Amino acid sequence: MYAVDSPSARAQSGPAGPGAKPPVTRRRSRGRAGGSGLPWLLSAPALVLLAALLAYPAGRMIVVSFQKMGLKELWSGATPPWTGLDNYLDALSDSAFWSVVMRTVLFTAVSVVLSVLLGLGVALLMRRVNRTVRLLMIIAMMFVWALPALVQAQIFKMMTDSDVGVVNYLIDKLPGVNFQNHSWFFTPTQGWIVITSCVVWAGIPFLAITLNAGLTQVPKELMEAATVDGANAWQAFRNITVPILKPLLVIVTTLSVIWNFGLFTQNWVMRDGKPEPEFQTLASYSYVQAFNQNKYGLGSAIAVLTIILLLSVMAVYIRQMFKIGEVD
Repeated sequence: MYAVDSPSARAQSGPAGPGAKPPVTRRRSRGRAGGSGLPWLLSAPALVLLAALLAYPAGRMIVVSFQKMGLKELWSGATPPWTGLDNYLDALSDSAFWSVVMRTVLFTAVSVVLSVLLGLGVALLMRRVNRTVRLLMIIAMMFVWALPALVQAQIFKMMTDSDVGVVNYLIDKLPGVNFQNHSWFFTPTQGWIVITSCVVWAGIPFLAITLNAGLTQVPKELMEAATVDGANAWQAFRNITVPILKPLLVIVTTLSVIWNFGLFTQNWVMRDGKPEPEFQTLASYSYVQAFNQNKYGLGSAIAVLTIILLLSVMAVYIRQMFKIGEVD
């Protein structure tokens, strides 16, 4: 009988000679298996540093949330009595806590939507201007981004001051408008307009610069082809630009949610360290319960609940990062 000279038969018979190379697929699989621990090795210093900086405070906060700690235990160093889930039940059964949660969620939703839309608008504008103007815009936004949140809050507080605020002065110049000695924090709605404006103003630089970098990845050939096919600017933006920017939009939106959800500095500074209940967010509410009322266990429990609420948003961010890694 004659042997059949087929590709499968040659593959099963092994290498044809001493100089033959093993299959490429086998070399690749061995390379992946051997280098699987390299990412963890390279990430180890950062992971150890994060664990050293965050593990103990987070663990201590969780422990205190199950205890009844007051000034007596704080100063004496005595072990506080364990209360189990009482702190969590007290927080969850308090109508003031849920009012703060709803206020924080509403503020976060409004501020993030405004920030992302305005940041995307500025990024689109940056793609239309020449290089010099774009560079000047980036420099100006970097100065805004570099300002500490405390300084930003102080600036907006001075601008909206009822006596010497420039905002009241300019609005008062409008015909038929009297804004002399107008207090922006007399009503919660106007006060939150000031706080939200400060947060949005501070968030636009990061969003605009990041989305501008993403817009550079939109192929010009696709945009030109869409124009040739008769698509207007809105259709090209919706059908080409947005799908390409979607992964980046998800990431920056998620980061904005995480940052804005933890609002503390702006409302705290603008209300002189004593925010009224109408201007409380989860971060400031937790601080007040812990340090103003000396209910450290309850304040820790509220902080833990805040982290739990944020876990769902963080899961979206991590999932999107893994999806981008798989595409790459």
